Amino acid sequence: MSDQRKLFGTDGVRGVANIEPVTAETALKLGRAAAHIFSQTRHQARPGTKPTIVIGKDTRLSGYMLENAMVAGITSLGVDVMLIGPLPTPGVAYITRSLRADAGIVLSASHNPYEDNGIKFFRHDGYKLDDKVEAQIERLVFSGEIENIRPTAGKIGKARRIDDALGRYVEFAKRSFPAGLTLESLKIAVDCANGAAYKSTPWILRELGADSIIAHYEPTGTNINENCGSTHPAEIQRLVKESGAHVGITHDGDADRALLCDENGELVDGDEIMAIAAVDFLKHGRLIGNTLVATVMSNFGLDETLEAHGGRVLRTKVGDRYVIEEMMRESYNVGGEQSGHMIFRDFATTGDGIVSALQVLRIMIETGKPLSELKKVLRKYPQAQRNLKVRVKPPLEELTGVQTLLVEAEKALDGKGRVLLRYSGTEPKIRLLIEGREQDVINSHADRIAGELTSTIGV
Repeated sequence: MSDQRKLFGTDGVRGVANIEPVTAETALKLGRAAAHIFSQTRHQARPGTKPTIVIGKDTRLSGYMLENAMVAGITSLGVDVMLIGPLPTPGVAYITRSLRADAGIVLSASHNPYEDNGIKFFRHDGYKLDDKVEAQIERLVFSGEIENIRPTAGKIGKARRIDDALGRYVEFAKRSFPAGLTLESLKIAVDCANGAAYKSTPWILRELGADSIIAHYEPTGTNINENCGSTHPAEIQRLVKESGAHVGITHDGDADRALLCDENGELVDGDEIMAIAAVDFLKHGRLIGNTLVATVMSNFGLDETLEAHGGRVLRTKVGDRYVIEEMMRESYNVGGEQSGHMIFRDFATTGDGIVSALQVLRIMIETGKPLSELKKVLRKYPQAQRNLKVRVKPPLEELTGVQTLLVEAEKALDGKGRVLLRYSGTEPKIRLLIEGREQDVINSHADRIAGELTSTIGV
């Protein structure tokens, strides 16, 4: 097998369900490979027990197919399975830790349409796998090395359902909110995206005392992210305006992210959430190393905001896994992405939409300020973003016409902005970001570059 990745992208395995690599056949092989890896590296081997893997999912129709295939593969290697059903991705990470399982698996394609699905893994401690372990799993899938490992009789694994997983996660999320506070003073609009948070987020807000207006909480298996959720923010803006809510929360399909909406119906993105939270943590001496971890896609205004309050921004490649890796390296406790993936390591091991929202709700209550006022802490540089579908992904340096336009854009910005161009790690798309002080200038350059991309590699 070559060194080229064949299954794993930046966030697990993802694609159209029932088409390779997201098929029952490959899911079964992934289950066998993962079972072998995790049974060899058990964190807490207990005498007389089998290794155990937790499986959770979002609300996609194809989740049933992949779940059953994964169970077959895992149990065929003599490893037990605990099924927890639909639960946010951070919930699966937490339950994996809580039940002291050897690993966790999430079946979800996050913000993608229902036709897609994905498979991603967590370690025993609730953190995502690193590239090395994913490569080991991938090698086993293709090599056939474990084909002859066939436990029989009582050595075959078994599967059982965990009925209280949802309740466990609800209590976990509530613990991220101060015990002495309630949400009784707030009316909150919520868009559950017909996804994994359709039960948990309403339950959490209800128990914390909020007056909640809940929308898109009736999944059918085919309506996840359909004209709702964080990929369709106009919906939460509409809900807030129509209901007169103080704040809106909108999730993606697996609820590991959240975007907010202020009382005026204006969207509050991940950069603004990070700025609000980081400045609050700095004021209270809680931001470890006075450092916020963000990706190269976050607005440059974030750096200026942190510097003005005695902190700094440390940037990583795009992808919450890279944010988390950097946070773990130096034990930083707050980080995230513009898209709404926020990691508060004081409470969680991965991005958690409702935990992130609760941090901002806490700040609103403690300061007595509306969200529209709090978000002013970040003064953004204008940005021009273009997300284009592509039919192929050649190395960017081979696109000579595009490279010429990128150089021209960089020269025009004269050091007072930046240009970023990258392929998506989870979709057949290329993403362009130009940031500068003048909106008309960056829009003009973005349009020219996008036009060249469309003519050379566009769909």
